[in-house]
Amino acid sequence: EPVAKAPEKKKEPVQAPAVYKVRMETTKGPIVVEVHRDWAPRGADHFYTLVQEKFFDGVKFHRVVRKFVAQFGINPDLKKDQLWRTLELVDDPVKQKNVRGTLTFAARGPNTRTTQLFFNMADNSSLDKDGFAPVGKVIEGLDVMDQLAFVYGDMPPRGNGPDPKHIQTKGYNYLDREFPRLDTITTAKVVE
Repeated sequence: EPVAKAPEKKKEPVQAPAVYKVRMETTKGPIVVEVHRDWAPRGADHFYTLVQEKFFDGVKFHRVVRKFVAQFGINPDLKKDQLWRTLELVDDPVKQKNVRGTLTFAARGPNTRTTQLFFNMADNSSLDKDGFAPVGKVIEGLDVMDQLAFVYGDMPPRGNGPDPKHIQTKGYNYLDREFPRLDTITTAKVVE
């Protein structure tokens, strides 16, 4: 008879280094992000954990709007995605502006950050007042960021791009069938 394992104790969130770099290999080339824990400690720690868990490996940039944002963070494994989506973060105060090249967690309102982040493709400091706290910035590969496929436009209702709700229920088959040109993060790793 297999013995049922005792449920694991809830893990304390990992504290990320004060400053760390993440190298994302994408279908357009590498993007290196430098994350600063003092900018948004909860967000920086959570991003660090997601990268260590290889959450972003194989993840597509599902929302790329020229001169606005390149958003990613829905995992192709729907069960894994759903599990991580239940962990909503308390907001960090906004200490940095959403300028071009910064990396910020997406949210649907206060305290709703989970796994989706976006690169600011332009100066979006209008987002600062809405509580979007950047966690880091691109230090290599801004040109790569600019090349990410923006062919489909914004998500509904603003545009005809991929609908995140459909991705989260139908999975990547939906993306591969209807939005085949989206770019992908092949791997994301913390680097020295």
